[in-house]
Amino acid sequence: MTDTPDRILRLNTVLDRTGLSRSTLYRKIEAGTFPRQVRIAERCAGWRESAILEWLKNPMFYQSEDC
Repeated sequence: MTDTPDRILRLNTVLDRTGLSRSTLYRKIEAGTFPRQVRIAERCAGWRESAILEWLKNPMFYQSEDC
């Protein structure tokens, strides 16, 4: 494990890194095949960079732990 904190990525960054469309990303979240976002503030959310990196390792077989 590294000493660097886990960064929070915003939607556009996640879309760029994954190559997914916005609708596909949210469909995958609902299906439990993409990490859920974390709440940053009342109207602001993002994704943990570590969760996105984990998904990128094997996107075909990723299953969210909270489903």
